[in-house]
Amino acid sequence: MTQSFNPTALPPAFPDHTQLPESDGTFVKNFQEHPQSILLTDSLEITLQNLHPDGQYAIGQDCGIYWRETDPPEKGAEAPDWFYVPNVPPRLDGQYRRSYVLWREYIAPLIAIEFASGDGSEELDSTPLSALPSGGNQKPGKFWVYERIIRIPYYAIYKIQTSELEVYNCVNTRYHRLEPNDRGHYPIDLMGVELGVWSGSYQNQTQQWLRWWDNQGNLLLTGSERARVERLYAEQERQRADAERERADRERERADREREQKERLAAYLRSQGIDPDRI
Repeated sequence: MTQSFNPTALPPAFPDHTQLPESDGTFVKNFQEHPQSILLTDSLEITLQNLHPDGQYAIGQDCGIYWRETDPPEKGAEAPDWFYVPNVPPRLDGQYRRSYVLWREYIAPLIAIEFASGDGSEELDSTPLSALPSGGNQKPGKFWVYERIIRIPYYAIYKIQTSELEVYNCVNTRYHRLEPNDRGHYPIDLMGVELGVWSGSYQNQTQQWLRWWDNQGNLLLTGSERARVERLYAEQERQRADAERERADRERERADREREQKERLAAYLRSQGIDPDRI
């Protein structure tokens, strides 16, 4: 008797960043989020170059982090307003990233930041993933996903309306709220920087902004701020050089006057029959 063999069908491969939705259809909640994200990224450029001389890092802004396969797919993703992933290529196979797919890259973001337009309750939601009596699953809260599943070491929540900042650090698989240091900043030790709130003007908006400092308390500047400082230094150097040149000119004029006075005195003495060299 001949036996037929039917190989077991393999499940489909997990989708990658090109096959998953890059948006969940929601709107950015306020006009500060875009410049705020740019400010965080721009001012961190030199720090990231020092941390990653090989250029292996990625920064996401409102990009999905896929942590679970669902139907529809976007239900298995969270999209932090800003996040940084170390030691991953900025592109995948030459393509721009459309999302960050945790099951294909395995490296969790080092920090995620949420800009809360409300009171922060959505960003602090620790509802766990659980089955519903009616079928399906209870949607888990962001806090729970970041803490328990993605396990992001640092999680920051910036409440835009009140300029309040909360920073959490994952210790023994649980988030613990950090206390600010003497400067009012929160050290992000794995990056060698501090996160805090800064009052000033950026992109035509004067208000409170989330910003980085180095671990000595020096504000990390954006490219335009560095250029402005360099221009001020150059102007100060030009003014110093001008002042030095004017001082040298005055000194030369004084020396010329003294020489002329000595020559006139010597001529007078000679006219009186006196040798000035013997005086």
